[in-house]
Amino acid sequence: MNHYIAKTCFAIGAFFIAIGILFLFRDKLPFLGRLPGDVCIQKKNVTLYFPISTCLIMSAVLSFVIWLFFRR
Repeated sequence: MNHYIAKTCFAIGAFFIAIGILFLFRDKLPFLGRLPGDVCIQKKNVTLYFPISTCLIMSAVLSFVIWLFFRR
């Protein structure tokens, strides 16, 4: 049981490190958040932003990394 907890803590830590790196280099990644399929609606006082494509790609990458980490 302790082995599972250690793997989970490591995966959560790696996830937060990856998110931190993305925040550091977000200006140098021009495609992140501006992919085709990302919806941006701008009105007079309101801006709605739905990064659909970015979320799908990030979900696929994260799922693959988690699958690699937890496979037996």
